[in-house]
Amino acid sequence: MRHGKKVNHLGRKTAHRKAMLANMACSLIEHKRINTTVAKAKALKQFVEPLVTKSKEDTTHNRRIVFSKLRNKYAVTELFRDVATKVGDRPGGYTRIIKLGNRLGDNADMAMIELVDYNELYNAGKPAKKKARRRGKGKKTETAPAAPAPETSKSEEE
Repeated sequence: MRHGKKVNHLGRKTAHRKAMLANMACSLIEHKRINTTVAKAKALKQFVEPLVTKSKEDTTHNRRIVFSKLRNKYAVTELFRDVATKVGDRPGGYTRIIKLGNRLGDNADMAMIELVDYNELYNAGKPAKKKARRRGKGKKTETAPAAPAPETSKSEEE
């Protein structure tokens, strides 16, 4: 029985699995979306989401924690500089998994995993959220006196 065992081993030893997830996470951060199998995408989601949450607070300690998982300084820089500013107000759910069907060679379930804020197609249909504003007291403007009616032209009199 596998009670309480949440890790999907993906048919690999621990070191191989950690290295593979780190490489996939670096690719996801660099390219903003990657195609992989559904099982690997779900495992990657669990791996990446805490790292993105850490990147929202840019401290040396958080950078070192993320670097220990990713092992790629360019991916860490990209994560803390670009991705963190884009997802700064989002409370979670930074990735989206879209199933693509089966792979031709071995019929494996394929999926695309992407960073949510970088997909313009999904965000284009939805209107931008407007911030709730209260109507402030405006200055009372005096209305200009009505302009006198224009006089009739000579062509109308004839």
